[in-house]
Amino acid sequence: MENEFREKAEALVGQMTIEEAASQLLTKSPAIDRLGIPAYNWWNEGLHGVARAGTATVFPQAIGLAAMFDADSLKEIAEVISTEARAKYNMQSAAGDRDIYKGVSMWSPNINLFRDPRWGRGQECYGEDPYLTSRLGVAFIKGLQGDGKYLRVSACAKHFAVHSGPEEGRHSFNAIVSKKDMVETYLPAFRAAVTEAGVEEVMGAYNRTNGEPCCGSKTLLKDILIDEWGFRGHVVSDCLAIQDFHLNHKVTADAEESAALALKNGCDINCGVVYEHLMSCYEKGMITEEDIRKAAVKVFTSRFKLGVLSDDCEYDKIGYEKVSCSEHKQKSLEAAYRSIVLLKNNGILPLNKEALKTIAVIGPNADSKVVLEGNYNGTADEYITNIEGIRKEMSPSTRLVFSEGCHLYNDRVQPLAEADDRIAEAKAVASMADVVILCLGLDSTIEGEEGDAGNSFAAGDKKNLLFPEPQEKLMREVVSTGTPVILVINSGSAQDVSYADENCAAVLQCWYSGQFGGLALARTLFGSNNPSGRLPVTFYKEGDLPPFEDYSMKNRTYRYFKGDVLYPFGYGLGYSSFEYSDLEVFSDGTDGTFRAEVEVRNTGDTDGEEVTELYICNNAEEMLSNGRNNPYKSLLDPDNQPKWSLCGFVRTALCAGTSKKIGLSIPESAFVTVLEDGSRVVLRGRYTIYAGGHQPDERSRALTGTQCISAEIEIL
Repeated sequence: MENEFREKAEALVGQMTIEEAASQLLTKSPAIDRLGIPAYNWWNEGLHGVARAGTATVFPQAIGLAAMFDADSLKEIAEVISTEARAKYNMQSAAGDRDIYKGVSMWSPNINLFRDPRWGRGQECYGEDPYLTSRLGVAFIKGLQGDGKYLRVSACAKHFAVHSGPEEGRHSFNAIVSKKDMVETYLPAFRAAVTEAGVEEVMGAYNRTNGEPCCGSKTLLKDILIDEWGFRGHVVSDCLAIQDFHLNHKVTADAEESAALALKNGCDINCGVVYEHLMSCYEKGMITEEDIRKAAVKVFTSRFKLGVLSDDCEYDKIGYEKVSCSEHKQKSLEAAYRSIVLLKNNGILPLNKEALKTIAVIGPNADSKVVLEGNYNGTADEYITNIEGIRKEMSPSTRLVFSEGCHLYNDRVQPLAEADDRIAEAKAVASMADVVILCLGLDSTIEGEEGDAGNSFAAGDKKNLLFPEPQEKLMREVVSTGTPVILVINSGSAQDVSYADENCAAVLQCWYSGQFGGLALARTLFGSNNPSGRLPVTFYKEGDLPPFEDYSMKNRTYRYFKGDVLYPFGYGLGYSSFEYSDLEVFSDGTDGTFRAEVEVRNTGDTDGEEVTELYICNNAEEMLSNGRNNPYKSLLDPDNQPKWSLCGFVRTALCAGTSKKIGLSIPESAFVTVLEDGSRVVLRGRYTIYAGGHQPDERSRALTGTQCISAEIEIL
C-alpha cells in the first residue's frame, strides 16, 4: 500500500500550485477547497493518553509505563490511546473542528534516553537503557499505528537526536557526543522505531548536535535517517526550533536561510512560522520547486496513509462511546498496579488493615490530582488521589487523620505563609497514628518542559536530586515521632532518598500514576496488589553525577557508572520471592540470534508477577587478549565499555509455589560492540549471559537477597 499512497500523493501535489504546496508544510495546514483538501493540524499529543483535547483515559506517565517492563501491555495501552484519538477525531471533524490537538497524527512517543535524572522531561521517556527504550518504543508505535490498511494514528519518534537537557539552554545548546556514544546509546531507539516499527513521523530536537541544529542536520536527517535507515515518512521540527537557527544557534543569518537549511536537509513540516518564508526562499533561488514538492509529497503520503483523505477508512466508524470507557479505565488501573516500584520494605508491608486503629496520611502530594497526571496529559472524568484511595481501601473501623505538612516547594508559598507551616500539625497527627503514609515528591508544575513547568530555578529541570527543602524537613520531623513511616514518592525521575532508605519502614516509587494512581497505591499498601515494577532509571546519591551538560556516557547510567548507587536500574521488590535455575543459552539458528531458557519458581506464599531480566557482558578485556580481535585493538578501550547491558526481559504471572520455564530471544545486536570510531563489530570470544529479577550487581544482590545465575557462550 505504501507505493499506492505515494502515487496518490504525487498526483494530488502535482495539481497544486507551488504556493499551495508550500502552504502544506506548516503544522496548521490550510484547506485547499478547489482540490477538496480540508484543513489539518499536525500537532496532536498522545504520550500516556490523548492529551490536551478534553476528556480521555489518563494512564501513568511514560516513565511509569516503562517501570512495568512489559512491551505487550504497553502496546495494548497504545491501542487504547489511538482508539480514543480516532473516536475524538471522528466526532470533531464531523463538527468541522480541525483545530490543534484534534487530529490523528500523535507526536508521541518520546524515545530520548533519560541519561541524567535532573532532566525535567525525562518523565516522558522510557528510561536510561537503549534496549529497554527500543523495545518499548517499538511496541508503543505499533500499538498506535495498528496493522490495518490505514494507520489508526501516525506515531512520531522524538526528539531526534541526542536530546536530554538542560531545558534552560535547549534553544542554543550544542550537545557534543562521540561517535561511539551516538551509535551505542543515543541512536538505537530511533533506529528501531524506523527499521522495525515503521514509524511514520520523526521530530527533530531543539539543540545542536556536534554543531549542527538537529532540525536542519544533514548528518542526522539525510545521512542517517533517510540514507542509512531508509526512512520514508516525514520529518517535523520541534515547535519554533527552526527559528532558533538564526535567533539562538546563530548558524544562519535570518529566517529565510533557516527555512532553506531545514527544508533542503529533510525537515518537511515546520512547527512554527519560519516556513512562511518558503516562497521568498524559492523566489531568491535558495530552494527549488522540487524541494517544496518533494516535502509536500511526503506529507500527503502520510495523510493518505491515515485515511483522512479517503472514504473507506476502517477507523471512521469508531464512536465517541470508546472515550474513557470502562474497559480503558481498567487498563489504566492495571498499568498503575504494575508501575509501582517497592524500593524498601522492612516487613511492614502489606499492612494488616484490620489491625490499624489510626492511619496518618501526610504530605503535599497526598490529595493532589496533579501528581496523577504528569505532563502532556489529558483530562480524566474520574480521579482517585492517594488519600482517596486509602480511604476506599482501609477498614471501616480505622480512623484516617491528615495533614498537608508543607508546601511542595519553597516558591509555592502564599503571602504571610511559610513553606513548612504545618510541621507541628503533621507531627501531632503522626503521633496519634499506628502508621504514617508520607506522600512526597514533585509534580509537573515544577518538573517538566521549559515553559510548561513553572519552577524559577531550572526551567523544568531539577537543580539537585533531593526533595525540595520543605519536604526534606517534613520527612525528618515526621520520622522523629517514632511512628513507622511508609514513604510514597510521586515524581517523574530518580531522587536521592538516602535518608528515607535508612529511616523509613518502606519506600514506594509511584511516578505520576494515572487517574487511578491512588487506588493502585492503596491496594498495594493493603496487599491486594503485589508490587512488581522495576526501576527504568538508576537512583544515585546527590553529588555523584558528572556535569549536566556533559553528554559523554562515561560514569552515567547503570552500564557505565563506577560508583555506589542507592537503588539500581532494574531493581524492585515485591511480596513474593522468586528463584532462578537451569539457565540454558543456545543458538536458534537464525540471523545470529540466540535463545535463553530459564526456570523461574515463585517460592513465596503470595501469587505475583515476576520480571525476568537478561543481561549480556562481552568480557572485552579478555577478548582483546585472545588474539582473535587484533584488528580492533586500537579502536577498543575496555575502560569505555558497558559493564553489561540489558538484552531481554519478560513479565510472568506465577501462583505461589509454582514454576515455569521462561524463554527469551537474544537479538544479534546484543553481541555488537561499538568501537571508538562508531563502527559496529562482533568480537570473537566468550560472552556471559545473566538471568534474574534484577541486574547482576552487588547492590541489587544485597537489596534483594538473591543473585542472578549465568551461562557462557562462545562466538567463534
